[in-house]
Amino acid sequence: VQLVESGGRLVQPGESLRLSCLASGFDFSNGAMNWVRQAPGKGLEWVSYIDIGEENSYYQNSVKGRFTVSRDDAKNTVYLQMASLEREDTATYYCVTESWDFWGNGTLVTVSA
Repeated sequence: VQLVESGGRLVQPGESLRLSCLASGFDFSNGAMNWVRQAPGKGLEWVSYIDIGEENSYYQNSVKGRFTVSRDDAKNTVYLQMASLEREDTATYYCVTESWDFWGNGTLVTVSA
């Protein structure tokens, strides 16, 4: 199993960014996926969940209305579209399988003026 996140970079407050996570080595289309983040010096924080076939998606309260999770099963990829970014969104973002057994290496998002 391999999960590879990409898309993280330095952005200014208020800007948007889309993260991607390319999955391989398992039946991606038949599993839900999570996004988790870790801010510098802080613990892990669950961000979002997307069910099989995009049937359901859930968000942490602090990102609800600003972040949108989606998936493209044909590309084995899950996305996290982030809008109206705030300094508090600065973190390394990880995609994680439904079982929580497999994690990517993360992609760093820095929100700073």
